[in-house]
Amino acid sequence: MTTDSDSRFPLAHIPDASTSDRSVARLVGEVYSGAPVTERKRLLEYLLPSAGVLALVAVADGVFARIRFRPDWTQVHVRLEDAGQVQAGDITALVERLQQASVESLDGLAQLVTASPLLASSAAAALLVSLLVQRRRARQADEDDEAGTGPDAPSPR
Repeated sequence: MTTDSDSRFPLAHIPDASTSDRSVARLVGEVYSGAPVTERKRLLEYLLPSAGVLALVAVADGVFARIRFRPDWTQVHVRLEDAGQVQAGDITALVERLQQASVESLDGLAQLVTASPLLASSAAAALLVSLLVQRRRARQADEDDEAGTGPDAPSPR
């Protein structure tokens, strides 16, 4: 039996959704900070379309709004100099905001990271991909349980 005083299994270390969200945001920031500018650009081009106008303006002193609302913005096209100006903390704040709006907004991020050898080579990237895959599987299991199609669902007669 595990208790609050059991030092082998402290209850404070049991992850919850908010801890997981913060961990994902921090890991995305670490991956971004270690990435070359071309890969930073790809990450931004993945993340920015998921952000609403309010998030673009409110997060990171509006750095993302300045990128998005330039006169020459026609599609999701981030310039290399834009990627060089965005800091890891800015990305962390953006990812935290995206997760508040929709956890699903990051579902393709694991695929983006694993598709790039430059991004996938870091320990932070490995942890990020693992955490994203784990969260997605947990969400799918919850959806299956709610729909009555999970492994514990009664078999049809």
